[in-house]
Amino acid sequence: MKDYLFAYGTIAEHNGPQEIAGAVRQLKYVGDGFVFGRLYDLGEYPGAILENHRRHKIFGKIFEVPAGSSVLEQLDAYEGFNPRRPTDSLFVRGRTAIGRPKQPVLKGWVYEYNGPIESLPMIENGRHSKMSVGR
Repeated sequence: MKDYLFAYGTIAEHNGPQEIAGAVRQLKYVGDGFVFGRLYDLGEYPGAILENHRRHKIFGKIFEVPAGSSVLEQLDAYEGFNPRRPTDSLFVRGRTAIGRPKQPVLKGWVYEYNGPIESLPMIENGRHSKMSVGR
């Protein structure tokens, strides 16, 4: 069974951060997609808050994660996610439904922001402005 990652921020950028370039090169781009939630501007990067209702969409890219690799562990470190202490993590990696235009829904990983959002501006269109569209 294939494993997928939905990326909506710096990981999805065409020229992603140098510190995780090796991990990102191992990901296979499979298409554009969306998840339901709200996207917030955290300054240098965005943060997603997932929602069960279908009012807001966050747009991003879907990647296939290579089987048996350490890619997710490398991305966890970059995103500030500690699986042993998720409540203390900046982002939490979890599974969610990933919508795709005119294709079946996939189940995959996404990093959800784990901090307060009260004073953060919401990105109304659900798109991280630095992310390149398509490939």
